[in-house]
Amino acid sequence: MIAQNFEYETPSTLEEALELLADGAKALAGGMSLIPLMKLRLAVPERVVDLRRVPGLNSIRVAEGQLHIGAMVTHYELESTPLVRRSSPLLAAAAASIGDVQVRNLGTLGGSIAHADPAADYPAALQALEAVIRIAGKGGERAVSAAEFFVDTFTTALEPGELVVEVSVPVEAAGTGVRYEKCEQLASGFALVGVAARVAKKGGKVSMARVGVTGLAGSSYRAKNVEALLEGTTGSAQDVTRAAAAVAEGKEANSDIHASADYRAHLARVYTARALRAALGTAG
Repeated sequence: MIAQNFEYETPSTLEEALELLADGAKALAGGMSLIPLMKLRLAVPERVVDLRRVPGLNSIRVAEGQLHIGAMVTHYELESTPLVRRSSPLLAAAAASIGDVQVRNLGTLGGSIAHADPAADYPAALQALEAVIRIAGKGGERAVSAAEFFVDTFTTALEPGELVVEVSVPVEAAGTGVRYEKCEQLASGFALVGVAARVAKKGGKVSMARVGVTGLAGSSYRAKNVEALLEGTTGSAQDVTRAAAAVAEGKEANSDIHASADYRAHLARVYTARALRAALGTAG
């Protein structure tokens, strides 16, 4: 199908873009989600605001121990930029696992997380990294944690007229082990279940564990119960298995043509164990 007629705007400043968004326009970043929806007429915006000319939205920088990534940075830039690979190997790994080459060259970090597909890869990594998302609107800017940002299926903390402008994650400490593991739907590359793990060890015991999960439920989440079960242990195979077994507890697993709820819960336990074992193998 062909999208219905719409007005196309290319603002050259953030202020201009926010003015248009406040008037009901729809933001266009990479277009990997919006354009297919428009072609199917599931989205019918009267005005589309292309963000490619807005300065500052494609920057990557490190400041005060944080890696700051502009919303218009592409998946390919995240997976291939040496600064990202050094500072946040987990985020680079998540970016490298997205879709195919064409999608990674056009799709953007901000566009992906604003769309909030429950099977997207970034949310798992951002939950494990305890990321902070900077949001701008006509009324000013605010920052929210990843845990607050991802609310439900295709639902975020963004208010009408607001825009994701930047994501910040901690520069990874030396010795921290990280891993992103997913079982993907082969035709789309989306995660049936994806698990991001960060672990650190001190004195032979797990001193820090962070686990982010995507694909299992209506929204990504941090598996704090898994973290609590693993921290303070030696990180043995038995410790990992026991902790991973709790990953789906209290969650209503998705069920669709690709996987039943029970199978997704099983996958979550399997891939959590895999991610934790791999992360522990490089920790320290």
